[in-house]
Amino acid sequence: MAGYRDIIGHEQIIEYFKGAIEADKVSHAYILNGEDFSGKMMLAESFAMALQCEKHGSEPCMECQSCKQTIHRNQPDIKYVTHEKPNTLGVEDIRKQINDDIVMKPYSSRYKIYIIEDAEKMNEQAENALLKTIEEPPEYAIIMLLTNNADAFLPTILSRCVRLDIKAVPDETIRNFLMKEKQIPDYQADLCVAFAQGNVGKAIRLSESERFNEMREQMMQLMRRLEEIEPYEMTMAVKQIAEYKLAISDYFDLMMVWFRDILLYKASADANGLVFKDQVYEIKKQADKRSYEGIEKCLEALDKAKSRLKANVNFDLTIEMLLWTIKEN
Repeated sequence: MAGYRDIIGHEQIIEYFKGAIEADKVSHAYILNGEDFSGKMMLAESFAMALQCEKHGSEPCMECQSCKQTIHRNQPDIKYVTHEKPNTLGVEDIRKQINDDIVMKPYSSRYKIYIIEDAEKMNEQAENALLKTIEEPPEYAIIMLLTNNADAFLPTILSRCVRLDIKAVPDETIRNFLMKEKQIPDYQADLCVAFAQGNVGKAIRLSESERFNEMREQMMQLMRRLEEIEPYEMTMAVKQIAEYKLAISDYFDLMMVWFRDILLYKASADANGLVFKDQVYEIKKQADKRSYEGIEKCLEALDKAKSRLKANVNFDLTIEMLLWTIKEN
C-alpha cells in the first residue's frame, strides 16, 4: 500500500483528511462510499497511516515504524474486519472483531482503527451491533466503513458517520497515468478510460487484463465479418461470444463503444474523438455503409439484450437475436 502521494485523484477527500488531523477534529466513524476499485481502501489506509504516524503530521511520513507496519498491514492498532460468509457480514463478525476488541486500549498508537471492507454486506443485526459502538465509542476508536452502497445502511448508522463519496477521476488524469506509469499505447489507454468511467482501479485492472484484450480483438473481428456471415455460421458466432459469458456486460459495453464510434464518425468524419482510434479504417467503412437509423437500432438492440439477460432469458437465443439485428442494420 502507499501514502497520499501515490493516490490518483481524490484530492478533495485527501485535503479533508489532512484538515481533520491538523484541526484535531477526527470523527469516530467514517463512510467511504464508491464503486469497487475506486480507491476506497487506499484512501482509508493512507488516512489510518497518517493518524498513527509517529511524526504526528497531517500526512504519513512513510519512514517511522508505525508507517512501515501499516504498509505491510501489520500495524497492531489498525484492524481489518473480515467475514467468513462470502456475501454476509454477520453480527458475530462485528461482535468478535469490533465490540469485544474495542474495549482494550491501543497497543502502541494514539488510535485504534477498524477498517470494514464490503460494509454493505452487514445484515441488520450486524448494523445494530455496530450502532451501539458508534453511539458510545471510546475516545481512541475510529471506525471506517468502505462500501459501494451507503444508502443501504440504516438511517441511524448514516446519521452518526461522516460520509465521503468517491467522485470520478477526470479521464485525462487516468489516461496520462496509464500511458506514463503503465507504458500502454494511447489507443489502449483510451479504451480503458472509456470503460472505467472515472474509476482508476478499474482502468488499471483493464489495462493489465489479457482476457479483456482478447475479448476486444474477438469482438472487433466478429463486427468486421458479421455482414458476410451465412445463416448456418451464426451458431458458431454465438458460441464465440459464449466464451465470455461471465464477462458479457463488458462484451456488450465494447460493442456499445464500437457503435458509438461509428455514429460519431458518421456525424463528424473526425477520428480524433474515437475510442477505437486504431480501427479508424474499419469505423469509416461501417459509417459509410450504415444509416443513422440502423446504428440507433443496433444500440437499442444492445440495451434490449442486456435487459433480457438480466431477466434470465436464454443466453444463446438473446445473443443470436442481437447478432441478426446488427447484421440486418
